Amino acid sequence: MSSETIIRPYRPADEEAVVDLWSRASKAAHPFIGGEGEGTRARKIREVYLVHADNWVAESAEGAVVGLLGLLEAEIGGLFVAPEAQGTGVGRDLVEHAVTLHGEMTLEVFERNLRARRFYERMGFVERGRRMDEETGHELVALCRPAPLESVAWLCVRDGRVLNVRTKGREVFYLPGGKYEAGETAPQALARELAEELGVVVDADALTEAFTVHDVAHGQNGRPLRMRCFTGGPEDADPVPGREIAEVEWMGRADVDRCAPAYRQVIRRLAAAGVPVA
Repeated sequence: MSSETIIRPYRPADEEAVVDLWSRASKAAHPFIGGEGEGTRARKIREVYLVHADNWVAESAEGAVVGLLGLLEAEIGGLFVAPEAQGTGVGRDLVEHAVTLHGEMTLEVFERNLRARRFYERMGFVERGRRMDEETGHELVALCRPAPLESVAWLCVRDGRVLNVRTKGREVFYLPGGKYEAGETAPQALARELAEELGVVVDADALTEAFTVHDVAHGQNGRPLRMRCFTGGPEDADPVPGREIAEVEWMGRADVDRCAPAYRQVIRRLAAAGVPVA
């Protein structure tokens, strides 16, 4: 999530701000629809969607409502970001919030809304069908994003370098960690992975969650990734490659092209948290 944005449930007091941002965002996104953002469509937002959908808003650090997410169980019924807040990560935060709640997500987007289609493609959605919208007469594209691959990772930073590992048979580096096993909590899964991969003994209770990274899982045919990142453990750990680990390396900013895609976000999040990375 953007460090300056919070996502919270919609409240009736948000109605005017939400309808205003919806109106402005809709007009910009759907100039091909006559009367978009007003009239009958605005009444439908107020009387139907804001009443019956599971609605969430994105709120800026200044307290302004800058985004709206409307959920119909595991379907995104509507996602709107105020024009002045577009391109700042608000839309990504709202999509990832939906994924956190429901896993696999579906939605429909107008075929002519090219900007939104590019955004959803970057977010891991793929086309699964098309239909004609009876209300507007324009084609809708049905999209689906599979449930993310869940993983845990260790943030071990020493002298401005981040510990990464490379598994046998692969060329890219990853943060130490891996997938859950049945019945494990995230800290338990990470403690087990560190012992198996690197011979580093960490008490699960000593691990503290720092942030979650959402990206595309490397080598998984575009499947989304949700990686929970933790700090803690011995500061003087001497990691030794074990099990499937072929190589251990301390890496910085200049090494992003040698790492899985999520590493770029990790570097940005560490910087935002005030952790220097060379």
